[in-house]
Amino acid sequence: MASAIFGGFFTTGNYIIAIRGSRFAVRANYTMKLPFLHKSDNEALAVSMAGIKLGDRLLVVGCSDPLLIAQLASKTGLTGRAHAVDERDAVVANAARVALGEGALVETSVASFGTLSLDAAAFDVAVVRDVLARVAPETRPAVLAEIRRVLRPGGRCLVIDSMPHGLRALIGTAAASVDHVAVLQAAGFKAARVIAERAGQVFAEAVNPIPNP
Repeated sequence: MASAIFGGFFTTGNYIIAIRGSRFAVRANYTMKLPFLHKSDNEALAVSMAGIKLGDRLLVVGCSDPLLIAQLASKTGLTGRAHAVDERDAVVANAARVALGEGALVETSVASFGTLSLDAAAFDVAVVRDVLARVAPETRPAVLAEIRRVLRPGGRCLVIDSMPHGLRALIGTAAASVDHVAVLQAAGFKAARVIAERAGQVFAEAVNPIPNP
């Protein structure tokens, strides 16, 4: 990190040096570890895990992370397609605004997660972001089954859920109770697995099976 001088303080690395005449007082600068940098790292990890390619038809279910939607959409290019859907009007409107500001082409819609107004087999990849923990456990397979309906055979579903930390981790939350592999399998997906638990997020993926001829 670059050094800087603010008033009577000199900052460098993880330290703040207070200037008092010819004397210096040094203390650890833990406040310089800015939260938004960690958020940026998390988004970069999510983009990498999604593995979106040029020309992909992308569906994002859950619009709580609008910057991630814009970043994923940019990977599809002009030959691809990106569509984001959520049940909440304000969240969808914000996702559309952020995408526009980022220069990403994103279609948006408001719909129940269990009844998407989208054609069957219309997408190559579905990214489900912080949705499963928000719906009742008994409805999770139906939500994922609807997502599987709009995925082409052989298409991939990536579930990204934020994991609780600190006090939330101690008392337990809905996110911690999601059995990602079991719920993906119950929805008819194959090859379901948790591929990573990093940076406060869990990543699980599965494939929409190709029917036997």
